[in-house]
Amino acid sequence: MPSPELKPAPRFDPLVVPRHAVQQRFRAPKQNIPQTAFERTRVLEAVRAYVVEHAPVPPTPMDELKVHADRLVALLRCDPIYRDYIGVLLNNEMWRESLAAVPYERRLLLLPKCMRVESKCPAPFDEFGLLCKQCGLCTIQDLTAEAERLGYAVLVAEGSAVVMSIIQTGKIDAIVGVSCLSVLEQAFPYMEAAAIPGVAIPLLQDDCIDTTVDLDWVWDYIHLSSEDRTRRMDLGALRDEVDFWFSPGSLELIMGKSEGETERIARDWLGRAGKRWRPFLTVAVYQALQGDTSAPLPEDLRKVAVAVECFHKASLIHDDIEDNDALRYGEKTLHEEHGVAVALNVGDLLIGEGYRLLAGCRATPEQRVRMLQVAAEAQRQLCRGQGAELCWTRRPTPLRPNEVLDIFRRKTAPAFEVALRLGALYAGLATHDEVSDVLGKYSEALGIAYQIRDDLSDLGFGGETNDLAAMRPSLLLAVAHEKAQDTEKEWLAAIWRRTWPADVTPAQVEALYHTLGATHRADVLLGTYKEEAIRSLHDLENHNLKGLLRRTLGKIFNDVEIKGWCKEHEQLKRAIETKMAEPVPA
Repeated sequence: MPSPELKPAPRFDPLVVPRHAVQQRFRAPKQNIPQTAFERTRVLEAVRAYVVEHAPVPPTPMDELKVHADRLVALLRCDPIYRDYIGVLLNNEMWRESLAAVPYERRLLLLPKCMRVESKCPAPFDEFGLLCKQCGLCTIQDLTAEAERLGYAVLVAEGSAVVMSIIQTGKIDAIVGVSCLSVLEQAFPYMEAAAIPGVAIPLLQDDCIDTTVDLDWVWDYIHLSSEDRTRRMDLGALRDEVDFWFSPGSLELIMGKSEGETERIARDWLGRAGKRWRPFLTVAVYQALQGDTSAPLPEDLRKVAVAVECFHKASLIHDDIEDNDALRYGEKTLHEEHGVAVALNVGDLLIGEGYRLLAGCRATPEQRVRMLQVAAEAQRQLCRGQGAELCWTRRPTPLRPNEVLDIFRRKTAPAFEVALRLGALYAGLATHDEVSDVLGKYSEALGIAYQIRDDLSDLGFGGETNDLAAMRPSLLLAVAHEKAQDTEKEWLAAIWRRTWPADVTPAQVEALYHTLGATHRADVLLGTYKEEAIRSLHDLENHNLKGLLRRTLGKIFNDVEIKGWCKEHEQLKRAIETKMAEPVPA
């Protein structure tokens, strides 16, 4: 029987792009496309809700499609310039179920050659398009390899003539394509006439060079299959249901009546704001492995999910004390509100509550033992990661980017892994063991990506936390220090030594991040580890879990818009950069 423990990951350099990963490119989308992934995801979710409610039947003539798109523009109160983009998304969702029913072997993946890195691409062309050399510089390699593994025919070409000639062969029953809006508009009449299920993910630019696309959408449509019975799951509704479990009345039903002031404080803290991703993952994995997404959730699954959040919220209490943070969720931290002694005790109580809930859930004795073992091992690994950071604070010196990312891996990945594994274990021991290796790899990449996203969310003047003020390890600080020279390097080295340099403001340091390319490098690594999480699912044979984990990744990372040097900060950024150009006071 496989070990129930969370296996320590092998030593590695997280800054080195994982094998087969590509360097992500970041370019501003064209004006007629929503400018951030957050906005585009919001539009997509609205489109899906609209299609479910109104059930338009494809193929839909262009004029009728524009009517639906205009309605959505009004509902979203967005710029009418996005109408064509919304129309493409509407057409995709109308065909979604039809596409899912077509075997992979009867589908074509059509990619544009402009997604390549034009200045470095070694691939030649023939009459059918680009002949990829698998150089790893762009995403064409990975998308082609995965689609062909599934059974797709793949062409790296573009244009309405290509689409028409392929349709006329009669060998293709569905098309998944990536293209710019202008080419999609030309190809639409051919698709409509043939009534071929077609999903088209719009490129974010149309200048035919080094273009980019929402890759998680491409992966989602490529893998869409009727065998994945979770494809219709409303992840937003499931998350809302899990969140409701942390209301006072629900917690009392799940955990029993609270006794005394300490339990009252603990329950209040447990119910405070938070994203609840970890208990959500526990429930989602269980449901995916059960296969029947319409079946009611077992009552005791709530105990498992609340236990996961107990462990997480306890770690936040202890982290806030150890980091001397005064705010959490925009309110006083627990130790600021009640004192360190009370906060420590509440954190310890929540850990105990987590184990009590796991031990008391209705599962086989073997399942309960394995769940307790997994939770205990996760606690050990999390404390090791936090301990590495705490030991650094005793003798602070600049850390290299790979060292910061290793701390991220050890501090954040175990909490995601325990959430995933507990859901799988509650679904069954044999089921868990079949997916065990994949859950470990997925949670490691997810944990690193999540922590990088937190670093980026801290940017700007409305940041969620304040790593600079706390002077704790930050990927942005590590990359900037590595690239800086002379006076700027001295500033950053002083911050690493937890001594703030005189006459330097946090705004200046954040502007320096941007100037030195630290924010861009963090964006690259965020994309890389998100892609690595998707690649970890490559050999997963369970279609339900594979589809759900892929969609969950998009849900987590598109749920909150990353703050930073976005357009509303440009004027302030320029003022800061002007200030940075002035001589530094002696």
